[in-house]
Amino acid sequence: MKDITAQELKARLSQESQIQLVDVREPQEFEICNLGGELIPMGELPKQASRIRRDVPVVVICHHGFRSAQAINFLTQRLGYDNLLNLKGGIHAWASEVDPDMAVY
Repeated sequence: MKDITAQELKARLSQESQIQLVDVREPQEFEICNLGGELIPMGELPKQASRIRRDVPVVVICHHGFRSAQAINFLTQRLGYDNLLNLKGGIHAWASEVDPDMAVY
């Protein structure tokens, strides 16, 4: 599984490169803080995987990086995705390293 750090993601987003963000947290977590992108809670992945692109890099996001890793394993092993990156440390790392004004929980 490939990781991307918060700093690397910030650089990619600032370059406006083609990238999709998929957040696998729950809606109430997403409301507290998010980077935008597609909210597809972990339990909805089997039904909503078609929303995840295969033609651009996709960064999968959760709170600390564990659920997103599980999501990537599922999508890779069951559905053959090969373009997924795990946000190392999750949204918490983004708040700590990139955006200290972001709400945390």
